[in-house]
Amino acid sequence: MTERDRALVDRFCDMLAAEAGASRNTLLAYRRDLAAASETVGSLEAAGKAELSGLGAAWTDLAASTVARRSAALRRFYGFLFDEGLRSDDPSSALPKPSLQRPLPRILDAHEVEAMFALIEERAASDEPLAIRNLALLELLYGSGLRATELVSLPRRAIRPGQPFMMLSGKGGKERLVPVSVCAAEAVQRWLPHVPAGSNWLFPSGKSHLSRVRLFQLVRAMAGLAGIAPDRVSPHVLRHAFATHLLAGGADLRVLQSLLGHADIATTQIYTHVDAARLVELVNSRHPLATAKRTAER
Repeated sequence: MTERDRALVDRFCDMLAAEAGASRNTLLAYRRDLAAASETVGSLEAAGKAELSGLGAAWTDLAASTVARRSAALRRFYGFLFDEGLRSDDPSSALPKPSLQRPLPRILDAHEVEAMFALIEERAASDEPLAIRNLALLELLYGSGLRATELVSLPRRAIRPGQPFMMLSGKGGKERLVPVSVCAAEAVQRWLPHVPAGSNWLFPSGKSHLSRVRLFQLVRAMAGLAGIAPDRVSPHVLRHAFATHLLAGGADLRVLQSLLGHADIATTQIYTHVDAARLVELVNSRHPLATAKRTAER
Protein backbone atom coordinates (compact mmCIF):
# COMPACT_ATOMS: atom_id res chain seq x y z
CA MET A 1 0.00 0.00 0.00
CA THR A 2 1.35 3.45 -0.92
CA GLU A 3 2.04 6.08 1.73
CA ARG A 4 -0.76 8.19 0.27
CA ASP A 5 -3.18 5.26 0.52
CA ARG A 6 -2.16 4.64 4.15
CA ALA A 7 -2.93 8.27 4.98
CA LEU A 8 -6.36 8.01 3.31
CA VAL A 9 -7.15 4.76 5.10
CA ASP A 10 -6.19 6.41 8.40
CA ARG A 11 -8.63 9.26 7.69
CA PHE A 12 -11.30 6.75 6.68
CA CYS A 13 -10.87 4.76 9.91
CA ASP A 14 -10.92 7.95 11.98
CA MET A 15 -14.29 8.75 10.40
CA LEU A 16 -15.65 5.26 11.14
CA ALA A 17 -14.55 5.51 14.76
CA ALA A 18 -15.94 9.01 15.29
CA GLU A 19 -19.19 8.88 13.30
CA ALA A 20 -20.13 5.19 13.27
CA GLY A 21 -18.62 4.18 16.61
CA ALA A 22 -16.70 1.35 14.93
CA SER A 23 -14.83 -0.91 17.33
CA ARG A 24 -11.10 -1.59 17.20
CA ASN A 25 -11.70 -5.04 15.72
CA THR A 26 -13.93 -3.57 13.00
CA LEU A 27 -11.31 -0.98 12.09
CA LEU A 28 -8.60 -3.63 11.91
CA ALA A 29 -10.81 -5.70 9.60
CA TYR A 30 -11.32 -2.71 7.29
CA ARG A 31 -7.57 -2.07 7.19
CA ARG A 32 -6.84 -5.71 6.33
CA ASP A 33 -9.42 -5.81 3.55
CA LEU A 34 -8.25 -2.55 2.00
CA ALA A 35 -4.62 -3.66 2.20
CA ALA A 36 -5.53 -6.95 0.50
CA ALA A 37 -7.29 -5.09 -2.32
CA SER A 38 -4.31 -2.78 -2.83
CA GLU A 39 -2.09 -5.82 -3.51
CA THR A 40 -4.13 -6.40 -6.69
CA VAL A 41 -5.13 -2.91 -7.87
CA GLY A 42 -2.04 -1.01 -6.75
CA SER A 43 -2.93 2.50 -5.64
CA LEU A 44 -6.42 2.55 -4.07
CA GLU A 45 -6.69 6.29 -4.62
CA ALA A 46 -5.97 6.05 -8.33
CA ALA A 47 -7.83 2.81 -9.08
CA GLY A 48 -10.74 3.14 -11.50
CA LYS A 49 -13.53 0.86 -12.66
CA ALA A 50 -11.18 -1.11 -14.91
CA GLU A 51 -8.92 -2.05 -11.99
CA LEU A 52 -11.80 -2.81 -9.61
CA SER A 53 -13.61 -4.97 -12.15
CA GLY A 54 -10.57 -7.24 -12.21
CA LEU A 55 -10.87 -8.07 -8.55
CA GLY A 56 -13.55 -10.69 -9.21
CA ALA A 57 -11.10 -12.80 -11.21
CA ALA A 58 -8.30 -12.22 -8.69
CA TRP A 59 -10.52 -13.37 -5.83
CA THR A 60 -11.99 -16.50 -7.44
CA ASP A 61 -10.37 -18.79 -4.86
CA LEU A 62 -11.85 -16.87 -1.91
CA ALA A 63 -15.11 -17.71 -0.15
CA ALA A 64 -18.10 -15.69 -1.35
CA SER A 65 -18.45 -14.21 2.13
CA THR A 66 -14.84 -12.94 2.03
CA VAL A 67 -15.35 -11.38 -1.41
CA ALA A 68 -18.55 -9.73 -0.20
CA ARG A 69 -16.81 -8.35 2.89
CA ARG A 70 -13.87 -6.96 0.91
CA SER A 71 -16.19 -5.41 -1.66
CA ALA A 72 -18.23 -3.81 1.12
CA ALA A 73 -15.06 -2.33 2.65
CA LEU A 74 -13.99 -0.87 -0.70
CA ARG A 75 -17.48 0.42 -1.43
CA ARG A 76 -17.54 2.29 1.85
CA PHE A 77 -13.98 3.55 1.37
CA TYR A 78 -14.70 4.99 -2.09
CA GLY A 79 -17.95 6.48 -0.84
CA PHE A 80 -15.92 8.26 1.84
CA LEU A 81 -13.40 9.57 -0.71
CA PHE A 82 -16.21 10.87 -2.92
CA ASP A 83 -18.11 12.51 -0.03
CA GLU A 84 -14.93 14.19 1.21
CA GLY A 85 -14.10 15.55 -2.25
CA LEU A 86 -10.96 13.44 -2.43
CA ARG A 87 -12.23 11.84 -5.64
CA SER A 88 -14.54 13.23 -8.28
CA ASP A 89 -16.08 9.82 -8.95
CA ASP A 90 -17.06 6.64 -7.15
CA PRO A 91 -15.84 3.55 -9.08
CA SER A 92 -17.31 1.03 -6.62
CA SER A 93 -20.11 -0.02 -8.99
CA ALA A 94 -17.47 -2.16 -10.74
CA LEU A 95 -16.76 -4.23 -7.61
CA PRO A 96 -17.73 -7.93 -7.61
CA LYS A 97 -21.15 -8.70 -6.13
CA PRO A 98 -21.17 -12.35 -5.06
CA SER A 99 -24.50 -14.01 -4.41
CA LEU A 100 -24.71 -14.89 -0.75
CA GLN A 101 -27.06 -17.18 1.09
CA ARG A 102 -26.85 -16.39 4.75
CA PRO A 103 -25.81 -19.50 6.71
CA LEU A 104 -28.19 -20.71 9.37
CA PRO A 105 -26.83 -20.45 12.92
CA ARG A 106 -25.67 -23.58 14.70
CA ILE A 107 -27.85 -24.26 17.71
CA LEU A 108 -28.14 -26.58 20.68
CA ASP A 109 -31.32 -28.31 21.79
CA ALA A 110 -32.69 -27.29 25.18
CA HIS A 111 -31.80 -30.70 26.67
CA GLU A 112 -28.18 -30.26 25.56
CA VAL A 113 -27.96 -26.89 27.29
CA GLU A 114 -29.54 -28.47 30.37
CA ALA A 115 -26.87 -31.18 30.31
CA MET A 116 -24.13 -28.53 30.33
CA PHE A 117 -25.77 -26.72 33.23
CA ALA A 118 -26.26 -29.94 35.23
CA LEU A 119 -22.57 -30.74 34.94
CA ILE A 120 -21.32 -27.25 35.81
CA GLU A 121 -23.78 -26.84 38.68
CA GLU A 122 -22.58 -30.14 40.14
CA ARG A 123 -18.99 -28.96 39.95
CA ALA A 124 -19.82 -25.54 41.40
CA ALA A 125 -21.48 -27.25 44.38
CA SER A 126 -17.96 -28.11 45.57
CA ASP A 127 -17.30 -24.36 46.00
CA GLU A 128 -14.23 -24.60 43.76
CA PRO A 129 -13.70 -20.99 42.57
CA LEU A 130 -13.12 -21.73 38.87
CA ALA A 131 -16.18 -23.97 38.74
CA ILE A 132 -18.24 -21.13 40.24
CA ARG A 133 -16.77 -18.73 37.66
CA ASN A 134 -17.62 -21.11 34.82
CA LEU A 135 -21.20 -21.38 36.03
CA ALA A 136 -21.49 -17.57 36.04
CA LEU A 137 -20.08 -17.42 32.51
CA LEU A 138 -22.52 -20.06 31.28
CA GLU A 139 -25.51 -18.41 32.97
CA LEU A 140 -24.74 -15.06 31.32
CA LEU A 141 -24.05 -16.52 27.88
CA TYR A 142 -27.24 -18.54 27.70
CA GLY A 143 -29.44 -16.47 30.05
CA SER A 144 -28.64 -13.02 28.67
CA GLY A 145 -27.46 -13.67 25.12
CA LEU A 146 -24.21 -11.73 25.52
CA ARG A 147 -21.56 -11.61 22.84
CA ALA A 148 -18.21 -13.07 23.89
CA THR A 149 -16.51 -9.66 23.96
CA GLU A 150 -19.36 -8.16 25.97
CA LEU A 151 -19.16 -10.95 28.54
CA VAL A 152 -15.41 -11.06 29.16
CA SER A 153 -15.18 -7.26 29.43
CA LEU A 154 -18.00 -6.82 31.97
CA PRO A 155 -17.03 -4.38 34.74
CA ARG A 156 -16.80 -5.81 38.25
CA ARG A 157 -20.04 -4.15 39.36
CA ALA A 158 -21.99 -4.54 36.12
CA ILE A 159 -24.61 -6.73 37.84
CA ARG A 160 -26.11 -5.34 41.01
CA PRO A 161 -28.01 -7.38 43.61
CA GLY A 162 -31.79 -7.18 43.16
CA GLN A 163 -31.55 -5.55 39.73
CA PRO A 164 -32.93 -7.87 37.02
CA PHE A 165 -31.16 -6.10 34.17
CA MET A 166 -27.98 -4.26 33.27
CA MET A 167 -27.06 -1.55 30.81
CA LEU A 168 -24.54 -2.81 28.32
CA SER A 169 -22.37 -0.96 25.82
CA GLY A 170 -22.27 -3.39 22.91
CA LYS A 171 -21.23 -3.47 19.29
CA GLY A 172 -20.51 -0.01 17.92
CA GLY A 173 -20.76 1.47 21.42
CA LYS A 174 -24.56 1.19 21.35
CA GLU A 175 -26.22 0.78 24.72
CA ARG A 176 -28.97 -1.74 25.37
CA LEU A 177 -30.88 -3.18 28.28
CA VAL A 178 -29.92 -6.81 28.98
CA PRO A 179 -31.95 -9.16 31.20
CA VAL A 180 -30.22 -10.86 34.13
CA SER A 181 -32.00 -13.99 35.30
CA VAL A 182 -32.30 -14.88 38.96
CA CYS A 183 -29.96 -17.84 38.41
CA ALA A 184 -27.38 -15.67 36.64
CA ALA A 185 -27.51 -13.04 39.38
CA GLU A 186 -27.03 -15.72 42.05
CA ALA A 187 -24.11 -17.26 40.14
CA VAL A 188 -22.42 -13.86 39.84
CA GLN A 189 -22.91 -13.14 43.57
CA ARG A 190 -21.27 -16.49 44.35
CA TRP A 191 -18.34 -15.59 42.09
CA LEU A 192 -17.75 -12.02 43.29
CA PRO A 193 -16.00 -12.94 46.58
CA HIS A 194 -13.35 -14.71 44.49
CA VAL A 195 -12.65 -11.63 42.31
CA PRO A 196 -9.52 -9.79 43.49
CA ALA A 197 -10.43 -6.56 45.30
CA GLY A 198 -8.40 -4.40 42.93
CA SER A 199 -9.85 -5.82 39.72
CA ASN A 200 -11.91 -3.61 37.42
CA TRP A 201 -13.34 -6.70 35.69
CA LEU A 202 -15.91 -9.26 36.70
CA PHE A 203 -13.86 -11.99 35.04
CA PRO A 204 -10.22 -10.91 35.47
CA SER A 205 -7.19 -12.65 34.02
CA GLY A 206 -3.67 -11.39 34.59
CA LYS A 207 -3.59 -7.61 34.22
CA SER A 208 -6.76 -7.50 32.14
CA HIS A 209 -9.87 -9.59 31.72
CA LEU A 210 -10.51 -13.09 30.42
CA SER A 211 -9.81 -13.26 26.70
CA ARG A 212 -12.32 -14.33 24.07
CA VAL A 213 -10.01 -17.19 23.10
CA ARG A 214 -9.94 -18.47 26.68
CA LEU A 215 -13.73 -18.16 26.94
CA PHE A 216 -14.03 -20.20 23.72
CA GLN A 217 -11.78 -22.88 25.21
CA LEU A 218 -13.73 -23.00 28.47
CA VAL A 219 -17.10 -23.33 26.73
CA ARG A 220 -15.85 -26.15 24.53
CA ALA A 221 -14.39 -27.93 27.56
CA MET A 222 -17.75 -27.66 29.36
CA ALA A 223 -19.52 -29.10 26.33
CA GLY A 224 -17.09 -32.01 26.07
CA LEU A 225 -17.56 -32.89 29.74
CA ALA A 226 -21.32 -32.87 29.20
CA GLY A 227 -21.00 -35.37 26.35
CA ILE A 228 -21.54 -32.83 23.56
CA ALA A 229 -19.14 -32.68 20.62
CA PRO A 230 -16.93 -29.65 21.44
CA ASP A 231 -16.80 -28.52 17.79
CA ARG A 232 -20.56 -27.91 17.94
CA VAL A 233 -20.32 -25.40 20.77
CA SER A 234 -18.91 -21.90 21.18
CA PRO A 235 -19.91 -18.75 23.06
CA HIS A 236 -21.77 -17.59 19.96
CA VAL A 237 -23.64 -20.90 19.68
CA LEU A 238 -24.94 -20.31 23.22
CA ARG A 239 -26.03 -16.81 22.17
CA HIS A 240 -27.88 -18.43 19.27
CA ALA A 241 -29.46 -20.88 21.70
CA PHE A 242 -30.65 -17.97 23.86
CA ALA A 243 -32.33 -16.41 20.82
CA THR A 244 -33.85 -19.52 19.27
CA HIS A 245 -35.21 -20.88 22.52
CA LEU A 246 -36.80 -17.52 23.37
CA LEU A 247 -38.38 -17.34 19.93
CA ALA A 248 -39.65 -20.90 20.23
CA GLY A 249 -41.24 -19.87 23.53
CA GLY A 250 -43.22 -17.14 21.79
CA ALA A 251 -40.93 -14.10 22.16
CA ASP A 252 -41.67 -11.15 19.89
CA LEU A 253 -39.10 -10.67 17.12
CA ARG A 254 -38.71 -6.96 17.88
CA VAL A 255 -38.08 -7.70 21.55
CA LEU A 256 -35.51 -10.29 20.53
CA GLN A 257 -33.84 -7.73 18.26
CA SER A 258 -33.52 -5.36 21.20
CA LEU A 259 -32.18 -8.03 23.55
CA LEU A 260 -29.54 -9.15 21.05
CA GLY A 261 -28.53 -5.62 20.10
CA HIS A 262 -29.10 -6.11 16.36
CA ALA A 263 -29.16 -2.87 14.38
CA ASP A 264 -31.24 -4.48 11.60
CA ILE A 265 -34.16 -6.80 12.26
CA ALA A 266 -33.16 -8.76 9.15
CA THR A 267 -30.28 -10.11 11.26
CA THR A 268 -32.74 -11.28 13.90
CA GLN A 269 -35.09 -12.88 11.38
CA ILE A 270 -32.61 -15.66 10.69
CA TYR A 271 -33.79 -17.28 13.92
CA THR A 272 -37.28 -17.80 12.55
CA HIS A 273 -36.05 -20.91 10.71
CA VAL A 274 -35.57 -22.74 13.98
CA ASP A 275 -39.13 -23.48 14.92
CA ALA A 276 -41.31 -22.98 11.87
CA ALA A 277 -43.93 -25.28 13.35
CA ARG A 278 -44.13 -23.04 16.42
CA LEU A 279 -44.63 -19.96 14.23
CA VAL A 280 -47.40 -21.67 12.26
CA GLU A 281 -49.06 -22.66 15.53
CA LEU A 282 -48.87 -19.06 16.75
CA VAL A 283 -50.59 -17.80 13.60
CA ASN A 284 -53.29 -20.46 13.79
CA SER A 285 -53.98 -19.85 17.47
CA ARG A 286 -53.48 -16.09 17.79
CA HIS A 287 -54.66 -14.57 14.51
CA PRO A 288 -58.21 -13.12 14.85
CA LEU A 289 -59.44 -14.85 11.69
CA ALA A 290 -57.98 -18.21 12.66
CA THR A 291 -60.66 -18.92 15.25
CA ALA A 292 -63.49 -16.85 13.82
CA LYS A 293 -66.54 -18.78 12.72
CA ARG A 294 -67.33 -17.75 9.21
CA THR A 295 -70.02 -18.98 6.90
CA ALA A 296 -69.14 -19.04 3.24
CA GLU A 297 -71.86 -17.40 1.17
CA ARG A 298 -72.10 -18.34 -2.43
